[in-house]
Amino acid sequence: MNRIDTLRAQLGGSRDGALLRYSLGAALLEAGDAAEAIVQLRTALEFDADYSAAWKLLGKACLQSGDTPAAIDAWQRGIAVAEARGDVQAAKEMRVFLKRAERKPDSRR
Repeated sequence: MNRIDTLRAQLGGSRDGALLRYSLGAALLEAGDAAEAIVQLRTALEFDADYSAAWKLLGKACLQSGDTPAAIDAWQRGIAVAEARGDVQAAKEMRVFLKRAERKPDSRR
């Protein structure tokens, strides 16, 4: 059983939550499945809307799927969450990603 299958087997169980969904989203994104990663990362944020790492990865997944406006939105929201929590490094990283995305031409805008 691979990592994605192992994580999926835990969905709906007692360990289901923001961390499990984030981990599954990260594994899916790494495997090239940005669309399913987005689903899992959004679910992670339903469990914990203050999970700045999930906002950061959601932005990356949206960008990888070609949805620059959604990536920009995720990073803007993630920056606000990170700043409110004092997560300076995550906010800084998302600002860099945000600036790059805002400069990138996108046909979906």
